[in-house]
Amino acid sequence: MASTPQSPIMFRNTMRVEPGHREGFRAAVERAAAFTERHAPQLMVEVYFDEDRSLAYSFQLYPDSAAVLEHWRISDPHIREVMEYSTVLGLDVYGEPDAAVREGLDSFSRESGAPVAFHPRVAGFTRSAPAPAR
Repeated sequence: MASTPQSPIMFRNTMRVEPGHREGFRAAVERAAAFTERHAPQLMVEVYFDEDRSLAYSFQLYPDSAAVLEHWRISDPHIREVMEYSTVLGLDVYGEPDAAVREGLDSFSRESGAPVAFHPRVAGFTRSAPAPAR
């Protein structure tokens, strides 16, 4: 299945939560997720925390590149707040973002030192409701 400009894009962000900042991180992530749910274009946002290793994993699903750019535009204060408590270790991008998104991710990688890896889409679908019973 060929990707199109409307193909979904998924980010997996791996962050190290700074020592002594777990509660601040959790509160910032909860505020960011609540804002995103109300105002941003993501189809899905889920954040998980590995207590033993102090690692957090954020998964975000976007309908297309325009949605990524809109999220960055409106959510910057919330992203900055989360980053007060954590350091990005790496970002995996699944799908084919357009040139503007790639440029933003390349800039982020240069500034943060965090690697960004791109994984082209092969096949799949996104379901917005449960599959019909068989």
